[in-house]
Amino acid sequence: MTTLRIALRNYADFENALGEEARLFEALHPGARVELVSTGIHELHRAAIAEGGLRNGHFDLALLVTDWLAEGIAAGALEDLHPWQQRLPVSGWPDGWARSLVQPLVFGNKLSSLPWHDGPECLVYRSDLFNDPSRRSAFRSRYGRELAPPATWQQFEETARFFTDAGAGLYGTAFAAFPDGHNTLYDFALQLWSRGGELLDKEGRLQVATPQAIEALDFYRRVVRDPALCHPRSRELDSTQSGDLFLAGEVAMMANWFGFAARASREESPLAGKAAIAPIPTGHSGPPVSLSVFWALAMGAGCRNKELAWAFLRFIATAESDLRMTRHGTVGVRLSTWRNPELQARIPVYREIEAISLRAQQLPSGPLMAEFATLIDAVVTRALGTSDATVAILEAAQHEVDSRGMRFP
Repeated sequence: MTTLRIALRNYADFENALGEEARLFEALHPGARVELVSTGIHELHRAAIAEGGLRNGHFDLALLVTDWLAEGIAAGALEDLHPWQQRLPVSGWPDGWARSLVQPLVFGNKLSSLPWHDGPECLVYRSDLFNDPSRRSAFRSRYGRELAPPATWQQFEETARFFTDAGAGLYGTAFAAFPDGHNTLYDFALQLWSRGGELLDKEGRLQVATPQAIEALDFYRRVVRDPALCHPRSRELDSTQSGDLFLAGEVAMMANWFGFAARASREESPLAGKAAIAPIPTGHSGPPVSLSVFWALAMGAGCRNKELAWAFLRFIATAESDLRMTRHGTVGVRLSTWRNPELQARIPVYREIEAISLRAQQLPSGPLMAEFATLIDAVVTRALGTSDATVAILEAAQHEVDSRGMRFP
């Protein structure tokens, strides 16, 4: 018996989708066994990359968020998949995937991994609440405009306040503000970009104390700390928990991952037919922005059976597997899945994912991403937990960035 050990995040949708594909793969490869090792997101990074689990063969494959790929390449933890692709190609690669899902995986002439679960950021909202006649009339009377998905952050704040009814267990919005090295960074980047700001200057140096960054953090801390418009548990929520609150009907709208809209739209969901998506609001006159951070399957440099591991990667990347996994709430990554008429009829938000993905921006890529995420976690924790001036918080963070010489090529 030959065993492939795969590390992944302990998220039910991931476990169910990858588990089904593992059993189907085993049926096609007698003598092969696929062992899934689920763990928390911090433990996944530590075990697979920081402590060398992919480099030393403890894991053969791992599901990695794209933030970590440059670090994995720099640490010699990831197998270059390009020679494997040349010898036994994945069907349709790379033209069968959106450019936004291919480019972040390529480092020079190395292919770090293959995309597995996408979900660009968008505004996810309860269409049943927005279309309710009595709410529409009340909103029009209060604000002098029609109730619609907010196009600006000012409208977002007003709309969230309008929907909040704590007595009924409904809040206008929620944020995943738990400092887990991910969503605080993603929210900060989105707030910054949607106001015309940038994380890097022209020389690749991080800049976190610009006027746009100050405006972004001011807005974020004000909204998250206001229970009259934001779910009071936001400071303890990670991204999956915030999605669960939306699915439970406790949140009217949120700037979050496409995958939560897809989950809410499934037939068995209590929000089936009641969820929709729209562009992320903006704070300036420019077009809407989005963020693309996604999960990819990588082979460890120390993989004990690379032939079998590559066979599994090729199997997972087929059009059939990619479409099949959407039944579990994971978000397909192939264009054929996004464009599938039956899937679009069953989960209508898939009609819009391609357009969102094409306008999504990428975070800076480099081995320092995990360190930078930790720094932003500290910024947000201080902003939400103290009365310190936003300017002082961000200037202290900029001093830390400069003292460490943090920059991206």
